[in-house]
Amino acid sequence: MQPWIQQATAQTPQGVTLRLWQRGEEFSIRLTDGNELMNSRLGGSEEALATLALEHLQARPAPRVLIGGLGMGFTLRAAQTLSPQDAVLVVSEIVPELVDWAATHMAAVFGECLSDHRVEIRKGDVGAEIRAATGAFDAILLDVDNGPDGLTRDGNGALYSDAGLRAARKALTPGGILAVWSAAPDSAFTARLAKAGFTARAHGVRAGRSGRGGRHTIWTAVRPAG
Repeated sequence: MQPWIQQATAQTPQGVTLRLWQRGEEFSIRLTDGNELMNSRLGGSEEALATLALEHLQARPAPRVLIGGLGMGFTLRAAQTLSPQDAVLVVSEIVPELVDWAATHMAAVFGECLSDHRVEIRKGDVGAEIRAATGAFDAILLDVDNGPDGLTRDGNGALYSDAGLRAARKALTPGGILAVWSAAPDSAFTARLAKAGFTARAHGVRAGRSGRGGRHTIWTAVRPAG
Protein backbone atom coordinates (compact mmCIF):
# COMPACT_ATOMS: atom_id res chain seq x y z
CA MET A 1 0.00 0.00 0.00
CA GLN A 2 1.23 3.47 -0.84
CA PRO A 3 2.19 5.70 2.09
CA TRP A 4 0.44 8.97 2.92
CA ILE A 5 2.57 11.98 1.96
CA GLN A 6 1.98 15.44 3.40
CA GLN A 7 1.67 17.95 0.55
CA ALA A 8 0.83 21.27 2.23
CA THR A 9 -0.32 22.98 5.41
CA ALA A 10 -2.59 25.93 6.13
CA GLN A 11 -3.91 27.74 9.17
CA THR A 12 -7.44 28.82 9.98
CA PRO A 13 -7.92 32.41 11.19
CA GLN A 14 -7.74 31.14 14.77
CA GLY A 15 -4.44 29.36 14.17
CA VAL A 16 -5.64 25.77 13.79
CA THR A 17 -3.35 23.89 11.40
CA LEU A 18 -4.84 21.96 8.46
CA ARG A 19 -2.70 19.39 6.68
CA LEU A 20 -3.22 18.12 3.14
CA TRP A 21 -2.17 14.49 2.69
CA GLN A 22 -2.00 12.44 -0.50
CA ARG A 23 -1.85 8.69 -1.12
CA GLY A 24 -1.86 7.89 -4.81
CA GLU A 25 -4.96 9.63 -6.20
CA GLU A 26 -6.59 9.97 -2.77
CA PHE A 27 -6.47 13.18 -0.72
CA SER A 28 -7.22 13.85 2.93
CA ILE A 29 -7.40 17.09 4.90
CA ARG A 30 -6.72 16.57 8.58
CA LEU A 31 -6.08 18.40 11.80
CA THR A 32 -2.69 18.13 13.50
CA ASP A 33 -4.03 15.41 15.81
CA GLY A 34 -4.95 13.29 12.79
CA ASN A 35 -8.70 13.95 12.90
CA GLU A 36 -9.86 13.81 9.29
CA LEU A 37 -12.08 16.66 8.12
CA MET A 38 -12.59 15.45 4.55
CA ASN A 39 -11.45 12.79 2.12
CA SER A 40 -11.60 12.76 -1.67
CA ARG A 41 -13.13 9.24 -1.68
CA LEU A 42 -16.08 10.13 0.55
CA GLY A 43 -18.17 12.90 -0.95
CA GLY A 44 -21.61 11.33 -0.93
CA SER A 45 -23.06 13.32 1.96
CA GLU A 46 -21.52 16.57 0.73
CA GLU A 47 -23.13 15.97 -2.67
CA ALA A 48 -26.44 15.24 -0.93
CA LEU A 49 -26.21 18.65 0.73
CA ALA A 50 -26.54 20.26 -2.70
CA THR A 51 -28.99 17.71 -4.08
CA LEU A 52 -31.52 18.13 -1.27
CA ALA A 53 -31.38 21.92 -1.53
CA LEU A 54 -31.35 22.29 -5.32
CA GLU A 55 -34.26 19.90 -5.78
CA HIS A 56 -36.27 22.39 -3.73
CA LEU A 57 -35.35 25.15 -6.21
CA GLN A 58 -36.15 23.32 -9.45
CA ALA A 59 -38.88 25.74 -10.49
CA ARG A 60 -36.87 28.91 -9.76
CA PRO A 61 -35.25 30.83 -12.60
CA ALA A 62 -31.70 32.12 -12.10
CA PRO A 63 -31.29 30.82 -8.53
CA ARG A 64 -28.62 32.39 -6.35
CA VAL A 65 -26.83 29.89 -4.13
CA LEU A 66 -24.32 30.58 -1.36
CA ILE A 67 -22.02 27.68 -0.47
CA GLY A 68 -20.18 27.98 2.82
CA GLY A 69 -16.92 26.05 2.57
CA LEU A 70 -15.15 24.89 -0.59
CA GLY A 71 -13.67 21.75 0.93
CA MET A 72 -12.89 19.30 -1.87
CA GLY A 73 -15.61 20.75 -4.08
CA PHE A 74 -18.18 17.94 -3.78
CA THR A 75 -21.04 20.26 -2.86
CA LEU A 76 -20.08 22.78 -5.55
CA ARG A 77 -19.88 20.17 -8.31
CA ALA A 78 -23.23 18.66 -7.33
CA ALA A 79 -24.77 22.15 -7.35
CA GLN A 80 -23.32 22.78 -10.81
CA THR A 81 -24.88 19.58 -12.13
CA LEU A 82 -28.33 20.52 -10.83
CA SER A 83 -28.31 24.28 -11.49
CA PRO A 84 -29.47 26.02 -14.68
CA GLN A 85 -27.01 27.99 -16.77
CA ASP A 86 -28.29 31.30 -15.41
CA ALA A 87 -27.64 30.31 -11.78
CA VAL A 88 -25.13 32.14 -9.59
CA LEU A 89 -23.05 29.92 -7.29
CA VAL A 90 -21.10 31.89 -4.69
CA VAL A 91 -18.52 29.89 -2.72
CA SER A 92 -17.22 31.46 0.49
CA GLU A 93 -13.99 29.91 1.83
CA ILE A 94 -12.24 31.40 4.84
CA VAL A 95 -8.93 29.53 4.36
CA PRO A 96 -7.38 30.90 1.13
CA GLU A 97 -4.97 28.00 0.82
CA LEU A 98 -7.85 25.59 0.22
CA VAL A 99 -8.68 27.51 -2.95
CA ASP A 100 -5.03 27.33 -3.98
CA TRP A 101 -4.89 23.58 -3.31
CA ALA A 102 -7.91 23.11 -5.56
CA ALA A 103 -5.95 24.57 -8.47
CA THR A 104 -2.66 22.83 -7.70
CA HIS A 105 -2.38 19.67 -5.60
CA MET A 106 -6.01 18.63 -6.14
CA ALA A 107 -6.45 19.83 -9.71
CA ALA A 108 -7.41 16.30 -10.80
CA VAL A 109 -10.19 16.24 -8.20
CA PHE A 110 -11.61 19.67 -9.09
CA GLY A 111 -11.24 19.52 -12.86
CA GLU A 112 -12.68 22.61 -14.54
CA CYS A 113 -15.38 23.36 -11.98
CA LEU A 114 -13.83 26.59 -10.70
CA SER A 115 -13.74 28.08 -14.20
CA ASP A 116 -17.52 27.69 -14.62
CA HIS A 117 -19.05 31.09 -15.49
CA ARG A 118 -21.69 30.53 -12.78
CA VAL A 119 -19.11 30.22 -9.99
CA GLU A 120 -17.76 33.08 -7.90
CA ILE A 121 -15.14 32.31 -5.24
CA ARG A 122 -15.03 34.70 -2.30
CA LYS A 123 -12.17 34.26 0.16
CA GLY A 124 -13.67 35.19 3.50
CA ASP A 125 -16.09 34.36 6.28
CA VAL A 126 -19.42 32.94 5.11
CA GLY A 127 -20.96 34.24 8.33
CA ALA A 128 -20.11 37.78 7.26
CA GLU A 129 -21.63 37.10 3.83
CA ILE A 130 -24.85 35.95 5.46
CA ARG A 131 -25.06 38.82 7.94
CA ALA A 132 -24.59 41.37 5.14
CA ALA A 133 -27.36 39.92 2.97
CA THR A 134 -31.11 40.53 2.93
CA GLY A 135 -33.15 38.30 0.64
CA ALA A 136 -30.08 37.79 -1.54
CA PHE A 137 -29.98 34.00 -1.85
CA ASP A 138 -32.43 31.29 -2.81
CA ALA A 139 -30.31 28.69 -1.04
CA ILE A 140 -27.55 28.69 1.55
CA LEU A 141 -25.52 25.48 1.83
CA LEU A 142 -23.30 25.22 4.90
CA ASP A 143 -20.55 22.61 5.09
CA VAL A 144 -18.49 24.43 7.64
CA ASP A 145 -16.38 22.58 10.19
CA ASN A 146 -18.10 19.43 11.45
CA GLY A 147 -21.52 21.06 11.62
CA PRO A 148 -23.11 22.59 14.71
CA ASP A 149 -20.45 20.88 16.86
CA GLY A 150 -17.43 22.62 15.29
CA LEU A 151 -13.82 21.50 15.55
CA THR A 152 -11.59 24.04 13.86
CA ARG A 153 -12.96 27.49 14.62
CA ASP A 154 -14.88 28.68 17.67
CA GLY A 155 -16.46 31.44 15.59
CA ASN A 156 -18.21 28.84 13.45
CA GLY A 157 -20.59 28.27 16.35
CA ALA A 158 -22.12 31.67 15.63
CA LEU A 159 -23.44 30.31 12.33
CA TYR A 160 -25.54 27.78 14.19
CA SER A 161 -26.64 29.94 17.11
CA ASP A 162 -30.11 31.47 17.38
CA ALA A 163 -28.76 34.77 16.04
CA GLY A 164 -26.88 33.05 13.23
CA LEU A 165 -29.95 31.15 12.10
CA ARG A 166 -32.06 34.31 12.17
CA ALA A 167 -29.43 35.98 9.98
CA ALA A 168 -29.58 33.06 7.54
CA ARG A 169 -33.36 33.33 7.40
CA LYS A 170 -33.07 37.07 6.64
CA ALA A 171 -30.50 36.36 3.90
CA LEU A 172 -32.87 33.98 2.10
CA THR A 173 -35.64 34.84 -0.32
CA PRO A 174 -39.17 33.82 0.73
CA GLY A 175 -39.44 30.07 0.22
CA GLY A 176 -35.64 29.80 0.14
CA ILE A 177 -33.78 26.95 1.78
CA LEU A 178 -30.94 26.58 4.27
CA ALA A 179 -29.11 23.24 4.15
CA VAL A 180 -26.58 22.27 6.82
CA TRP A 181 -24.11 19.36 6.81
CA SER A 182 -23.11 17.70 10.07
CA ALA A 183 -20.98 14.74 11.08
CA ALA A 184 -23.61 13.73 13.64
CA PRO A 185 -27.29 14.24 14.49
CA ASP A 186 -28.28 16.98 16.92
CA SER A 187 -31.89 17.22 18.08
CA ALA A 188 -31.20 20.53 19.80
CA PHE A 189 -30.15 22.04 16.47
CA THR A 190 -33.37 20.86 14.85
CA ALA A 191 -35.25 22.70 17.59
CA ARG A 192 -33.17 25.86 17.05
CA LEU A 193 -34.04 25.84 13.35
CA ALA A 194 -37.74 25.71 14.19
CA LYS A 195 -37.31 28.47 16.77
CA ALA A 196 -35.66 30.65 14.09
CA GLY A 197 -38.76 30.33 11.90
CA PHE A 198 -37.75 27.52 9.55
CA THR A 199 -39.67 24.45 8.54
CA ALA A 200 -36.89 21.97 9.20
CA ARG A 201 -36.15 18.33 8.58
CA ALA A 202 -33.09 16.19 9.42
CA HIS A 203 -31.90 13.62 6.87
CA GLY A 204 -29.53 10.73 7.54
CA VAL A 205 -27.17 10.17 4.60
CA ARG A 206 -24.17 7.94 3.97
CA ALA A 207 -20.67 9.34 3.54
CA GLY A 208 -19.94 7.30 0.43
CA ARG A 209 -21.62 7.66 -2.96
CA SER A 210 -22.43 3.94 -3.05
CA GLY A 211 -24.55 4.11 0.09
CA ARG A 212 -21.73 2.88 2.31
CA GLY A 213 -19.55 4.52 4.90
CA GLY A 214 -20.46 6.42 8.04
CA ARG A 215 -23.80 8.14 8.44
CA HIS A 216 -23.94 11.93 8.40
CA THR A 217 -26.80 14.37 8.95
CA ILE A 218 -28.14 17.07 6.65
CA TRP A 219 -30.81 19.53 7.72
CA THR A 220 -33.03 21.18 5.15
CA ALA A 221 -34.74 24.26 6.56
CA VAL A 222 -37.18 26.25 4.42
CA ARG A 223 -38.04 29.88 5.03
CA PRO A 224 -41.82 30.13 4.74
CA ALA A 225 -42.98 31.92 1.61
CA GLY A 226 -45.47 34.07 3.49
